Amino acid sequence: MTETFVMRPATPADRPAVTRMIQARCQWMEERGLPSWRAGVDELAGQCENPDGDVWILEGTEHGVAGQMVVQDQGPPWGWTDEERAEPALYLSGSITDPVLRSRKPGTLMAWWAVDRAARLGVPWVRRHCHCAQVASYNLTQGFELVREEQRTHARLFMMARRAERLDMSGLVRTATPYPPGSE
Repeated sequence: MTETFVMRPATPADRPAVTRMIQARCQWMEERGLPSWRAGVDELAGQCENPDGDVWILEGTEHGVAGQMVVQDQGPPWGWTDEERAEPALYLSGSITDPVLRSRKPGTLMAWWAVDRAARLGVPWVRRHCHCAQVASYNLTQGFELVREEQRTHARLFMMARRAERLDMSGLVRTATPYPPGSE
């Protein structure tokens, strides 16, 4: 049986499971000599308590919490032009997944869910940024395009975008919260 995933808003009750997932990702990163989020685990897991409803959980029927991602309708004040910021878009950030599920590509499932969600909501763009060339390469496999690279004080940012479109997510991911009438 293939595990079914659901995307739903995070709740404070998710914090212990999200903490375990982030710690597993940190260990995976450290074993490969990659920079880890170990020092920020509490802050990252604390996002589950965000009352704005912009932190989402990817949850499996068998595995439990498989990922966490922030989905906002306003991007950062840097990295995008005034014209780009004026366009409606969903902005993805803080994507973290459980490495034990790598073969299921939970990061891709979350990104595709956001692309489909944006289309259903009538939002034309999904945008994201990352600090790591390897993550940018992974995002390209999800259909995102590199818009530009930007040097911040201590980080190189990869600004990426993808047009929203309806995707067949049946059998992959469903949304726990209803869409507006007519968008299903």
